[in-house]
Amino acid sequence: MLKAIVLCAGKGTRLRPLTHTTAKHLIPVANRPVISYTLETIRSAGISDVALVVSPTNRDEFERVIGDGSKFGMRISYVVQEEPKGLAHAVWVAKDFLDGEDFLMYLGDNLIMEDLKPFVDDFKEEGVDASILLTPVEDPRRFGVAVVEGGEVIRVVEKPKVPPSNLAIIGVYMFKPVIFEGIENIKPSWRGELEITDAIEYLIESGYRVKAHVVYGWWKDTGKPEDLLEANRKVLETLKGTSIKGNVDDKSILQGSVDIDEGSIIVNSVVRGPVVIGKNSVIKNSYIGPYTSIGDGVSVDGCEIENSIVMEESVVMNISERIDSSILGKKSRVVKSSEKPRSVKLIIGDLSSVEIP
Repeated sequence: MLKAIVLCAGKGTRLRPLTHTTAKHLIPVANRPVISYTLETIRSAGISDVALVVSPTNRDEFERVIGDGSKFGMRISYVVQEEPKGLAHAVWVAKDFLDGEDFLMYLGDNLIMEDLKPFVDDFKEEGVDASILLTPVEDPRRFGVAVVEGGEVIRVVEKPKVPPSNLAIIGVYMFKPVIFEGIENIKPSWRGELEITDAIEYLIESGYRVKAHVVYGWWKDTGKPEDLLEANRKVLETLKGTSIKGNVDDKSILQGSVDIDEGSIIVNSVVRGPVVIGKNSVIKNSYIGPYTSIGDGVSVDGCEIENSIVMEESVVMNISERIDSSILGKKSRVVKSSEKPRSVKLIIGDLSSVEIP
């Protein structure tokens, strides 16, 4: 029976300060953790036995949010990668969980709007030793790159300065247990990590068959703030119609696809979808524009917000400029001060970013 491992031990340095308090895979996109989309994609491919490879520092958070997987119709186990020694090392620490089974490996911060069932079924039918999901990209230098002949991968290179092709490895793989032979026979890269591309290259050089599976749908590595915002937009685009479980007064206007969850209140405001608003939030005298997700327990009063992610229990009040392309972390507070002398008052954590007009 096929199993899956989802790699979630990364620190998410490019998303700090958000990742100082939240694992990057649990940051919400359209009010749901990024990893929830991953788990649903894996389940739709027919795999229900999954291990999350986590770090010692984020295991408790994953267990609290994801639990045993029952809410996803899956069995979720947790494997701790004590030190960040690379993707191949993450596979190695999951060896006992995999127990000699063929498996799917998925990088947990990737969001892929692609049906993986053909990829999984093709791997089963072809009887190859590995299969890699690939897609054409404009700048292959940022990725692991594969060279393909006759549908099979004949070479892989990690972030080449001169790319041998434009086919990027996008973080989803199928492996037979022979991949552990590859991991045993590689050495750490210049980064001090065991690279999965090196293990795959070992398989190729040793005569094992590695299949290429090229897709052309949308995907995103949600490792940077702008990537999260793009992912948020893409998911919100799939909203169809309007769902109102909260209360909207007669002075408010809803336009386009809008999802308002239980306990939320909209007062004298314009909400122009696609927009999702979580539970028990209050929107007053405001404009919430397209491609915005408002988390649970948020308060917005006298503001305009669009193309943004506002996480749970944040407060945004009386800001005269429109807030655009922004991410507000949990329990953030952005307010206009009425005290004199008038000034901009900031308490900013490490690696924060603020732009003031």
